[in-house]
Amino acid sequence: MDKRIAIVTGASSGLGAEFVKQLDEHEKLDEIWVIARRRERMAALQEEVHTPLRVFAWDLTEPETFSGFSELLASEKPHIMFLVNAAGYGKIGSFRDISPEENERMVDLNCRAAMSVTQRSIPYMGKGSRVLEICSTAAFQPMQYLDTYAATKAFLYRYSRALRIELLGTGIHVTAVCPYWIKDTEFIGVAQKTKNSRYIRHFPLGSKKHSVAAMALCASRLNLPVATPGIICTLHRIVAKFIPHSLMMGVWALIRRI
Repeated sequence: MDKRIAIVTGASSGLGAEFVKQLDEHEKLDEIWVIARRRERMAALQEEVHTPLRVFAWDLTEPETFSGFSELLASEKPHIMFLVNAAGYGKIGSFRDISPEENERMVDLNCRAAMSVTQRSIPYMGKGSRVLEICSTAAFQPMQYLDTYAATKAFLYRYSRALRIELLGTGIHVTAVCPYWIKDTEFIGVAQKTKNSRYIRHFPLGSKKHSVAAMALCASRLNLPVATPGIICTLHRIVAKFIPHSLMMGVWALIRRI
């Protein structure tokens, strides 16, 4: 019998590690494959869960990673029950403050890596398998001073929505997860490490990783196309459907000064 596994990227900390814990608690899996750069963090995570973890210390911005991933899948032929693409990061600042290389890395990790892992995983999925693409509420509008990050999440959001339709009839379900700021992860700290991050000074009403992961998994079980795990991101999604983006960016200009 094929192994029933979950694959979680960005699993060394934050939301990715939280997904590992909640999958371990609520799902019957033979293994969880965890992918991130920091091997020691993922190895330590094994002490907090019962499901066996297979640790892959891979950099998903490196193209050769994906050939290795494809070879591993072809060799193991697992039954992938869950794929959670939680790897990603953002940077706060104007185009003057963030280098071209940093922007390119954001695109590589947030867009290309998520798409590549998903495309390679789908042949090993079947009826009941679930894909959770971790997007962001930033996907719902352009956001100045988070321009590249918001654009990458818009890509992943629209990719997720389209892929869901392409997979109709296969029993494979895709959910785009679009949270607001999550306070208890490394995301905000990393985002602020630029030449000038004062364009966004505060992060009011931020979410917590436990509730975000729990609501995202619940939305996936309900086969919802989009999960907005919190009041702020839910309201944002609704409002962005009716207000032109130029006005939304004006509202964002006010909010980011709070």
